[in-house]
Amino acid sequence: MTSEEVRLNVEKALAEIRPFLESDGGNISLVSIDDDKSVKVKLEGNCIHCTVNQMTLKSGVEMTIKKYVPQIEEVVNLS
Repeated sequence: MTSEEVRLNVEKALAEIRPFLESDGGNISLVSIDDDKSVKVKLEGNCIHCTVNQMTLKSGVEMTIKKYVPQIEEVVNLS
């Protein structure tokens, strides 16, 4: 998978999970992808102060991204 394909697939994954975040007043944006293995995102809105945002990041965002791009090793929140 090329770097551009990785980016497009990460964006598809974020588009899939975004409606769930928006329904709680939050959002997510892609900051960067390092070496096609590490994704940096920024949780926004209500997601910033949510007490379960790390669970959302690992169980929701990371799992969805890995479904689209299996070689991704980690997803990091920069909020």
